[in-house]
Amino acid sequence: MSRLSAVSGRVLIVDDDERHSSALAAMLSGCAFDTKLASDGLEALERLTNFPADVIVADLVMPRMDGFELLRHLQARGDSTPAIALTAPGSTEKALTAVRDLKAFWFLEKPVEPRAFRTLLDRAIGHKRSLQRTSGFTHDRSVPGALGNLVGTSAAMQHIFASIRQAAPTSAPVLIRGESGTGKELVAREIHRCSPRSEGPFVAINSAALPEALVESELFGHERGAFSGASERAAGCFEQADRGTLFLDEIGEMPHSTQPKLLRVVEDLRVRPLGGKNEVAVNARILAATSREIESHLREELYYRLSVFQIVIPPLRERKGDILPIADVILKNLNGKHGTRVTGVDGEVVDLFYKYQWPGNVRELRNALERAAIVAGEGLIRRIHLGRSFELDSSPYRRPMSGHECAHLLQPGRPLRQVEKTYIRITLDHVRGNRKAAAEMLGISLRTLQSRIAGLRAEGKPADPTIGRKRRHIG
Repeated sequence: MSRLSAVSGRVLIVDDDERHSSALAAMLSGCAFDTKLASDGLEALERLTNFPADVIVADLVMPRMDGFELLRHLQARGDSTPAIALTAPGSTEKALTAVRDLKAFWFLEKPVEPRAFRTLLDRAIGHKRSLQRTSGFTHDRSVPGALGNLVGTSAAMQHIFASIRQAAPTSAPVLIRGESGTGKELVAREIHRCSPRSEGPFVAINSAALPEALVESELFGHERGAFSGASERAAGCFEQADRGTLFLDEIGEMPHSTQPKLLRVVEDLRVRPLGGKNEVAVNARILAATSREIESHLREELYYRLSVFQIVIPPLRERKGDILPIADVILKNLNGKHGTRVTGVDGEVVDLFYKYQWPGNVRELRNALERAAIVAGEGLIRRIHLGRSFELDSSPYRRPMSGHECAHLLQPGRPLRQVEKTYIRITLDHVRGNRKAAAEMLGISLRTLQSRIAGLRAEGKPADPTIGRKRRHIG
């Protein structure tokens, strides 16, 4: 039995055939299930008043009230208890109708095979537990529209919350898409928190931050002596995330040489550490994220395998109605972190926030508020607290290029490397030094951008400090 079966669950079996219902109950003996029987739908409804079942197992054909009518009653009163429909051989279409139209969890054909029965019960109970975790989903009861650490009242965010609740109870891979700073890892953590794996580990790895030579060791682990410096065996991320969730951030940066090996692990759930002779079974759910178009950067098979379920997070500039609810939560957290007593933002700052384009998204909003909260200390945040480094206007640019500067940049005969250097600087200024966002705008990978910057730096001290060293930017 799985871990879920070790936790006591309440099962109501509804069948007019007493011998069959007793046989089903016998299959669960010794499995920590509390089981009750009912002979039809009417008796089942009476039982449920004193027996809050975690799963209902109901025959579809019964006298007085059959399984279809029972499901309709449960649906009408908003009872979300998962129901498993029992059907005679050859009656699959009727059972699928119950699943599709009456929201039954799934169905089983008679005679029921014990192992399939217990496995389906495990999954149904896991689904019920996840619904319980997400039913009271507000992060802070005083903040409307929240799911864990995610906040937003816009229609787009409500759709994301619904998608999380749909995806969480399953084991399907999820691909989370959105610009840098939109909160992709928060979405991944929320899927994990709302899933049956919530008690297991959540392991995150950024594919863009690892040197190519170390990616496979980080993912799959290595044996002692596998390479120079490997003095002992090390478990990879797949093993570390066993019975939990593995989050592959910036999956589009995954080296092409590693992708076939990753695909095999995703499909077989078995890894072979570097230098090892034997494979190790793993049980990790895969969530991936990207801030760029990755269809041309991932092997087709891997892309389709990782994107069974997709969640797209729109940039903050497209859901400005979420700015103030997000800011309220951020300021409460900052007050706890820094001991400040900031109560909100004044009307002028609200107007500025709505005009601004937020190229760094929620991450930039948090950084701006953190500086302002420290400066203000208490009361409302006013424009003066935002500082000169955060010039808010209707444009995302700090300073638009003049016509003279544009003409100089594109002057015929100017060395291409100088044009490239200047254009990289302009793009970095546009996104306030956020290299991931700059790479996305330039249509290149983060690794390629970092390589270009390093190459420009190696040619000599650049004219602009953005290229030569990391400037301190908000966002």
